[in-house]
Amino acid sequence: MAISEPCQNKRCAFLLTAFFVFVSQVPARTQEPQGVIRVGVNLVLLDATVKNKSGQIMADLKKEDFEVREDGAAQKLDVFSRDELPLEVALVLDLSDSIGPFLGPLRDAATTALAALKSDDEVALFTFSTEAQLRVPFTKDKTEIARQISSFHAGGATNINDGIFIASENLLKTPPKGRRVIILISDDVGTDAGGQGTRDIVTEAIAADAVLYNLKIPGYNPPQTLLYASMVPGLVNIRRVMDQTGGELFDVQDVAHLDPVFRALIQRIKTRYTLGYYTNASAALGKPHKLDVRLVSSFGKKGKDYVVLSKNGFYVH
Repeated sequence: MAISEPCQNKRCAFLLTAFFVFVSQVPARTQEPQGVIRVGVNLVLLDATVKNKSGQIMADLKKEDFEVREDGAAQKLDVFSRDELPLEVALVLDLSDSIGPFLGPLRDAATTALAALKSDDEVALFTFSTEAQLRVPFTKDKTEIARQISSFHAGGATNINDGIFIASENLLKTPPKGRRVIILISDDVGTDAGGQGTRDIVTEAIAADAVLYNLKIPGYNPPQTLLYASMVPGLVNIRRVMDQTGGELFDVQDVAHLDPVFRALIQRIKTRYTLGYYTNASAALGKPHKLDVRLVSSFGKKGKDYVVLSKNGFYVH
């Protein structure tokens, strides 16, 4: 795989391999503070998306534009890349009653959007209604994913909890090949809380080193369905999962805008920066080491002039 100048050598390639092997061995459902990553070697890797104050992605940043602080101390970046590591994209598709009329447009949008991925990027398809399941294992054949979408029939409840969880669980069980993204495609009106709560879903996604994005599409939900959904206990807090993993919401207000919004989401995940540095952090205290990713002062103030979406800590053990 191609890595920019700081990582164009065998030593860095070995460390990247060591990192990916370690992540695949992280146990599921550990009771640890949320919003952290774990590393078993001294190379800390994290992904980041940067947006300006108008909400536009900042896609042309350089290594020297970034600052990473660990427990308040500045770190020297040894790894920097953008859309060079391969992607593993898990599509998690809502097949409940309310989504039926939108499957045709969604198939067409998926065909166009997924074509923008690189040839080495892989996509898997998961679906959920009353139950969640894997439909298509990870494949480089993006057209197969779109074909499968057109063959489905909608029906049943909306079990978003298990949809996100089984995608994370599947990723956790397989050795990582690159950066991992889960794309939830749903109207976000849950009617079944499934078997996992928000905390377990966040833990599983973080353990799998996956970022959750939400492509929220219009659904047909009569008032009685919305009322019922508002009273179901234990429904996943999608916003919380996105915030903890560093993802975002892409809201499709009108089905006519589905194609450009889906394509914008794919472009967003392609423009995440991968940053890495060697740490001297100790596991002695058993506490998470805090991470703060920001731009150099010439770009202004973080949170005011720009926003960085990234995980915020890691464990050494």
